[in-house]
Amino acid sequence: MEGAAVLVCLVMLISYLATRSGSAPDDDQAGPGGVPARPPGLPAADGRTGEAGPATPGLRPRQRPPSPDPTPSASAPAPPPAKPGAPALTVSRGEMPAIVDLTAVGARDWVHWGERGGRSMNRKRSGSGEIIDGGGPGRRVGWDGNQEYVRWTDGTPERSTNGSSNGVYACGTGNGFSLAVAGSGEPRTVQLYGGIWMARGRLEARLSTGGPASTVRLEDPYTSQSAQFTIRFTVPKGARLLLNWTVEKVFTSHCGNVGLQAVTVR
Repeated sequence: MEGAAVLVCLVMLISYLATRSGSAPDDDQAGPGGVPARPPGLPAADGRTGEAGPATPGLRPRQRPPSPDPTPSASAPAPPPAKPGAPALTVSRGEMPAIVDLTAVGARDWVHWGERGGRSMNRKRSGSGEIIDGGGPGRRVGWDGNQEYVRWTDGTPERSTNGSSNGVYACGTGNGFSLAVAGSGEPRTVQLYGGIWMARGRLEARLSTGGPASTVRLEDPYTSQSAQFTIRFTVPKGARLLLNWTVEKVFTSHCGNVGLQAVTVR
């Protein structure tokens, strides 16, 4: 019996030693396939970290969290408003309406050219007289084929018309019209209704006092085109808005020109 008990103990000892010899050293530090696990705290490829703490969600490798927005700085002070009556000038160009009522648009003054030929002119009866025709280089020619019409009910010498397509034009580079509008110290709005035919027209606007100036162009190398130029200005009484509407370039040997129908003031 004693011999059997010794034999059983010997078998159990051999089995225990065999089990210990089969385990790998440092097994708790190895990853799948025997690859050593990443030390805690180093970033993974997806931006997460180990035991050192989580990274900002959604960031890619090497991407840093956004910096906080800077503290807003105090806004710059607004420029002081223009003094009342100080010289001012703006010019814009738009499409001319199919019909223009000069009586309605020209509350202070209006002038229409060409109703009875190149030298004829109709004015607003009892108007302010602010619009001044200064002539201009080149010969004025009457024309009755404008696509846009003007009408009025308070004119002189033609008291009224229900619709006129008449105007005047001047051919050739450098030729055109010189106009002026008297200032009063109050803001004024001027509308100039003009056009071009196979030419580039240049409208230059400036103040007799100096200061702001503006140039606007209208061009069509192939046919005619009309426009409404809007000029807003302020100059002291005794000063003037000066307008030059001239041919800058022609695209034909047959009288490329600028045309003029009317000017209004309100």
